[in-house]
Amino acid sequence: MLAKRIVAALDIRDGKVVKGIRFQNVRDVGDPVSQALAYEKQGVDEIVFLDITASHQGREINRDWVENVASVLRIPFTVGGGISRVEQMVQLVKRGADKVFLNTAALQNPELVRQGAQVLGSANLVVAIDARAESDGFRVYSHGGRVRQPQSLAQWSERVQQLGAGEILLTSMDTDGVREGFDLPLLQHVCQRVHIPVIASGGAGSMEHFAQVFAHTNSSAALAASVFHYGTIHIAELKQFLTRRGIHVRPTSKLEESC
Repeated sequence: MLAKRIVAALDIRDGKVVKGIRFQNVRDVGDPVSQALAYEKQGVDEIVFLDITASHQGREINRDWVENVASVLRIPFTVGGGISRVEQMVQLVKRGADKVFLNTAALQNPELVRQGAQVLGSANLVVAIDARAESDGFRVYSHGGRVRQPQSLAQWSERVQQLGAGEILLTSMDTDGVREGFDLPLLQHVCQRVHIPVIASGGAGSMEHFAQVFAHTNSSAALAASVFHYGTIHIAELKQFLTRRGIHVRPTSKLEESC
């Protein structure tokens, strides 16, 4: 059985880590390199960096901070935001990113997913999906949750899998930053339709919430931001908790447990 992964999210704006609630009221909470190193010491399995305004502002990710992170981080990390060409993906991987992810650009140009998978390999390409429940079902949004898309969540999830995405990063806009638990119905909706790994995102507020998402969905990983940023949950303690609950996670070292 593959171990469930614990993933830390770092949203980046103007070179700083930021956090909001339901995609609103965003504020600075730290430096990306120091935050990443702190999570690595705690035992996190992966880190996802998102430049949250790159797509909205029509610009590329600043590759310098990607290279700075890669120079000190030993665990895998994924980068996304403002990526619209295969050449950009290649450059980010060359700068040290283990994976890249697409969101808005994939919706605007689905063939970019296929092209990226062919060049990088599916294992290095993630498609991020922001979605929420509405009167006509689960709907997909782009541009950082600003623009509603015509596809249903089921249609888009199945499509990106067919195009070659190796993983889906699924964020619930309804639960993001609220800390009341992951959106289990939304996650089940996607996990039942695809066979590629799904990262659950949005709503973590306690260690119990992590146990619930692994017990009640087929999510391969669970991602959180604010509970890690503010020390509400220590990652090594979370892994110990999940292990006691019978959930297989990657072990932390003695050094990580003591940090």
